[in-house]
Amino acid sequence: MDDFETIKQLDETYLAHTYGRYPVAFEGGEGATLYGVDGREYVDFGAGIAVNLFGVNDPEWKAAVKGQLDKIQHVSNYYYSEPTVRLAELLCKKTGAKRVFFGNSGAEANECAFKTARKYSFMKYGAGRSDIVSLNGSFHGRTLFTLTATGQDEFHKYFDPFAGGVKYADPNLASVKKAAEKACAVVIECVQGEGGVKALSAEFVRALAAFCRERDILLICDEVQCGMGRTGKFCAYENYGVVPDIVTLAKGLAGGLPIGACLFFAGTENVLQPGDHGSTFGGNPVACAGGISVVSRITDEFLLEVQGKSAYMRAKLKGFDGVEEVTGMGLMIGIHIKKPAKEVAKKCLERGLLVLTAHDVVRLLPPLNITKNEMDDGLSVLKEVLK
Repeated sequence: MDDFETIKQLDETYLAHTYGRYPVAFEGGEGATLYGVDGREYVDFGAGIAVNLFGVNDPEWKAAVKGQLDKIQHVSNYYYSEPTVRLAELLCKKTGAKRVFFGNSGAEANECAFKTARKYSFMKYGAGRSDIVSLNGSFHGRTLFTLTATGQDEFHKYFDPFAGGVKYADPNLASVKKAAEKACAVVIECVQGEGGVKALSAEFVRALAAFCRERDILLICDEVQCGMGRTGKFCAYENYGVVPDIVTLAKGLAGGLPIGACLFFAGTENVLQPGDHGSTFGGNPVACAGGISVVSRITDEFLLEVQGKSAYMRAKLKGFDGVEEVTGMGLMIGIHIKKPAKEVAKKCLERGLLVLTAHDVVRLLPPLNITKNEMDDGLSVLKEVLK
């Protein structure tokens, strides 16, 4: 294994400078504990940005992935694949969705959702009803279409011209109604992650669902970050008592392998037909084998554990110096503080704790199976840094 300085130099020489990296490289770990190449241990409160749901080196997940690698690593979507259909079956039974399209990322899942919404509306109502309404503060991906649908001006520099037919609204019904005059869909994150770990109000989400149903406007729930058990429910929208028309998943779905999924509920399940959409690696059997391992273990009992861990961490955090507010839902935690969030993240790293930021908010997205000892170790570091 190369030392850190060698890895850093190679990165700066050969990789595009698209990331502001922290000064550490990891070579292994177990659960929510990571090991740097220098042998130092770190508690992971980020899980690769909500990806490593069962941490690192999870034996059950590894066995599933290795078992599939011993069979076949990829097949074209011209043919059938058992891991692909088994994961789709699990997702449909878990959520009530009717069909699934697999891609490779959250952005790809959202692209599929937006295309489906436009075709749905065109087939029923013809042209002129194609707008996607997105909320201010949202984040939906890095492709031109999903970047356009991201309701944050800071992401809208340099890349003109953007995709047409996207309108923005504040998270209140009056603002959505004004933007939705020619809409085929409204897309929301029940908990906005990159926008500052903000949970939408239950009153708004329920009123929005009723409005969309009344106007036959599709409600798309982007669950890329807030789904997969992160909020204490399999999907965050379950906390609001609504049923969307389309749901997108990614990040934690395959436990660390690239995957995205677009779930179609009743009324949208037959919109896409052969030739309308596709993905070379979508439904990759190795990624789907990892996904089967993850989804099958997110049981009601496991979700109760997530809720308990959330309550424990939030109660502790509210007593820390300098904490003004704790937001989010479940183990998707936003800490609003008086200090600059990025400075807090740097100081935590120096002391062996990984945290994330979103604007001026410290963001915590630990593995869902994090142990009490790991929580306590990480919280003790964060408490000291915030003093």
